[in-house]
Amino acid sequence: MNVPKWYVDDNKPWFKKYQEGVLKHPEFPVISLGDWFDQKTEEFAKNKFMWFSRTFLTYRIIRRYTDSFATSLSRLGIKKGDVIAILLPNCFQFTICYFATVKLGGIVLPLNPTYKPIEILHVLEQVKPKGLLCMDVMYGLMKPIQDKYKFDFVISTCIVDLAAIPPAVKEQLIADGTIPYGEVPGAINFLDRCQKRGEVDLPKVEVDPLNDTAVYLMTGGTTGVPKPAVLTHYNCVTNAKQNVMWMPDAPYPLACIGIIPMFHAFGMTIVQNVVIEGGGYNILFAKRELVLKEVVDTILEVGPEGGVVLPGVENLFIGLTRYLKENPEPRLQNMFRLCVSGAGPLHKPVKDAFEAISGGKLVEAYGLTECTTAVSAGPFDGTDTPGTIGLPYPGVDWAIFDSEDFSKGPLEGYGIEYTGEICVCGPQVMKGYLNRPEATAETLREWDGRIWCLTGDIGYMDEMGQMVIRDRKKQMIKYKGYSVFPKEVEELLGTHPDVLEVAVAGLPDPETGEIVKAWVQLNEDSIGKITSDELIAWSKENITHYKCPEQIDIIGEIPKSMVGKVQRRVLQIKDPIWIKKYGETE
Repeated sequence: MNVPKWYVDDNKPWFKKYQEGVLKHPEFPVISLGDWFDQKTEEFAKNKFMWFSRTFLTYRIIRRYTDSFATSLSRLGIKKGDVIAILLPNCFQFTICYFATVKLGGIVLPLNPTYKPIEILHVLEQVKPKGLLCMDVMYGLMKPIQDKYKFDFVISTCIVDLAAIPPAVKEQLIADGTIPYGEVPGAINFLDRCQKRGEVDLPKVEVDPLNDTAVYLMTGGTTGVPKPAVLTHYNCVTNAKQNVMWMPDAPYPLACIGIIPMFHAFGMTIVQNVVIEGGGYNILFAKRELVLKEVVDTILEVGPEGGVVLPGVENLFIGLTRYLKENPEPRLQNMFRLCVSGAGPLHKPVKDAFEAISGGKLVEAYGLTECTTAVSAGPFDGTDTPGTIGLPYPGVDWAIFDSEDFSKGPLEGYGIEYTGEICVCGPQVMKGYLNRPEATAETLREWDGRIWCLTGDIGYMDEMGQMVIRDRKKQMIKYKGYSVFPKEVEELLGTHPDVLEVAVAGLPDPETGEIVKAWVQLNEDSIGKITSDELIAWSKENITHYKCPEQIDIIGEIPKSMVGKVQRRVLQIKDPIWIKKYGETE
């Protein structure tokens, strides 16, 4: 029997819950991102590709722009192995530059515009990109470091470049401030290098999809210094295909609401690449501060009758539920066909409320940058189990390993007593961290002849093969020898009727090792009506003594990343106890 490389044994428990139509044992083609993009743009040439700034582009048009821009990059000296940095929000230009770069055998480096200049400099010094494509109004992030890192060239673009706006109207909208605009001294104009009917002269490039790097994605920024995860062409293509396989009943062509930023692993794969694999189109939003009315109105205007795919974070679905209750719209019933919540837990009350008001399906997904993004999700047939991160995607094997000693192998049992580190094996697992052999060796380990990714998440597997995450390995608190999981304390404290959101972290203590501290955001109606001391007293009555927060601060808002992850470390390192022990931390 010819066993595929990513064959997963039929006896694995999760196959009992696989949705009908989802392949159990797929074979993934070994193809470069550039060749895959060419295949899809030819197959779906007449289809809508992307909506942005009240403009639709087709697959044929985006292909022409991409090949024209790739020709320009080649003439600027970009060749195989060179890196192009992209500092853009969601827009046409991001996707054009992404695929133009990989078609030349180059490597894409998406930059997070929420980073501080010193953080961006740290990234640039690690990866050493030759060129930068930058939104003109974002170049301010580069000015403080422009003398410390020199690009060979900078290409500047306005947010509405390629939008169907007459030049005279565009100039007027820029002049009156409707369209944001910024000067980038010495930059090349994007429109001069990207023409729909521009000359195409692409060099022949040999790409090894299994080994050649396509993208550097930064990871670890919320828990330490960001480091580049090395993703191959094969990683990116297979993860897109895995996601489409997971949606056998999806309405085609797919239409995806592109709110999650494409510079993030979640957005790059789910918003950009998955839609291309399915021949559908993206409805893109670039604003950091989302206006739900604008999203809903846009869906009604340009969304397909068959419904949309909506990837997001739990807060988005909380907001949409509230909006739909206050603004009932019959045309939206069943519009939100397939929705995925990622970057953090999806709580059952949130899921139930959204599904009831929208008539759609909302499941929790799980992924990490080291696995391109997506690893698992709940099935869309209504059999998903809230509180778990679902089932592993086709081609993915996962197991619970001893969290202190990987060499002991997987734990043989189900349930909370078999808690350990969640480890993943599959075609989307990264090649490693760039120039970080020790970090790579800590994260990628060999077991039974295969490479496993140690996720850093602590949890257990239930009898159906679903994973339940208890917490992050590095964020586990050690109090008098007890292991305290911040996530568990957050959930317990979150049941208090006055509490809206909670973040929990450990702080150094000479007597106990660490103490448990909580930061609480109250419901709007509860502000000023309850004190920290009262919350601590409630905790002592309702939470096991060693898990009980010794300190609770009531704050205005729990900090989150752009994709909705609670940033415990931001609160932890700014606490006076932490600063006294370790000093100020950037």
